[in-house]
Amino acid sequence: MPTQRIRDPLHDLIEFSDRELERTLWDVVQTRPFQRLRRVKQLGFSELVYPGATHSRFAHSLGVFHTSRRLMEIVRRHTNDNPTKENHALAAALVHDLGHGPYSHAFEKVGKRLKLKLADHEHMSDRLIREGEVADVLNRMGSGFASDVADIIKKDGRKTVHNAVVSSQFDADRLDYMRRDRMMTGVRHAAIDFEWLLANLEIGSVSIGVDETSLGSVDTFVLGAKATQAAEAYVLGLFQLYPTVYFHKATRGAEKLFTELLVRVVTLVRERSMKATGLGSRHPIVRFALAPDDLDIALCLDDSVIAGSLSLMADAPDPLVSQFARRLRDRKLYKCIDIRLKVAHILDTDSQNTPERVEEIDRCCAAINQKLTALVEQSADPVPQILIDLDKRSPYKSGGESVGPLDRINIHTGGRVLVDLKQRSSVVASLTTFQLFRAYFDPNNGAARSDIERIVDQEVASCRRGTH
Repeated sequence: MPTQRIRDPLHDLIEFSDRELERTLWDVVQTRPFQRLRRVKQLGFSELVYPGATHSRFAHSLGVFHTSRRLMEIVRRHTNDNPTKENHALAAALVHDLGHGPYSHAFEKVGKRLKLKLADHEHMSDRLIREGEVADVLNRMGSGFASDVADIIKKDGRKTVHNAVVSSQFDADRLDYMRRDRMMTGVRHAAIDFEWLLANLEIGSVSIGVDETSLGSVDTFVLGAKATQAAEAYVLGLFQLYPTVYFHKATRGAEKLFTELLVRVVTLVRERSMKATGLGSRHPIVRFALAPDDLDIALCLDDSVIAGSLSLMADAPDPLVSQFARRLRDRKLYKCIDIRLKVAHILDTDSQNTPERVEEIDRCCAAINQKLTALVEQSADPVPQILIDLDKRSPYKSGGESVGPLDRINIHTGGRVLVDLKQRSSVVASLTTFQLFRAYFDPNNGAARSDIERIVDQEVASCRRGTH
């Protein structure tokens, strides 16, 4: 096979050589499951905010493979050559996202609500790699090769530095998506000094254990002291991407509408009320609702199937299905009240962000959520007028939060002692978990907005009086 080249906006040329592994992986790219990723956007509904963010999980997966080869060069320079482990890790980097469904993480929320196993991208990826067309191609590398690749993604078995290429605080996945998402959305913050980070990347042995009990050590990526500021910017970049891109209020608002829409459609189909959805009996969504464990049917679902169905569902007899389908199709989203931001402004006006203030804000938000949830559950309206959104994400895990050395960035000091980046950087040490608590409401329903504001005002007043 001659060298195959793919033009990529981030990496320029991504090449597949005539090496046995890369010939095999090129054939994996040609399979139906991998080609489906062309029709699954990397950032889901983010294009409603950033029109350029239409890049696919296909492009990202190729980028992760390309980046993993760069990381593997560093592994080879610092450790004994292990071509078998290397091949497993490179293949895992390419296929790690195979199981993502339409609109990715929003589809997973539908799955959690309705207990749909194949809506979980990790479960679906595992099945796609271990069985079927992809497994057949991978097993050309040897019997059991596909299962070994799946085990790396699943984090099963003994951890080596090759696992760190695929899954760690500093892995090929994150190194690609941070740069790619920044480029395609057009945001100007969150830049990382990629080449300098790689130039200062080494392999080090880090102790692992549970509590005070040592379980030995594992090799992983570590950075030289010269890269401390670059590592700092890397963590800070991820922290900046969450509020501005991944957790943008409009993106999350679209995800909430999508989740309620799909939950309703699947529920109606299961209740034998298919006509109320506006979809035909052979439609992929209907077929998946009736046979959610069928891998072949699940492969029929992607972003284009959902987007192409919105006009059909917009004419559905069911009021929730029709209204939410129109809203997504025409970008007529619910309006947002950022409750946590509002509570924090009142209870921590000078933004001290002390543990005591944060605890007070948490307590007040929990009380508001309880009241709002009760209000929503009591409503008899067939179309939810209020949608609640709660989430949190930590940009960096310290040793105290995880016993896994792959979950932190280790820096070599001048004396060649390994320390957690958090100990070397006051910036990283000061970063807090990003939390959101928002309520979305129908902008045509003034009562819904009034109800949210009334509950927020009442509970904030109670918190200030200390009655919570």
